[in-house]
Amino acid sequence: MQQQIKGMTVDLTDAEWRKSTRSGPNCDNCVEVAFVGEAIALRDSKDPTGPALIYTRAEWDAFVEGAKDGEFDL
Repeated sequence: MQQQIKGMTVDLTDAEWRKSTRSGPNCDNCVEVAFVGEAIALRDSKDPTGPALIYTRAEWDAFVEGAKDGEFDL
């Protein structure tokens, strides 16, 4: 099903979801990511049929750079 989100047409029907390699088999707080055209989708790995958060490439890049720079460190 296609959705209009943030000026993008996003269809997660055939999205290839990936879980972090740092997620262990018994980890209960994992997210999965899918790169779908210009959109990046995140979802809870425990609820694959639940909602996904949709980000633009610029939003995703800003998040990744912030993580690399320690912006979210406690």
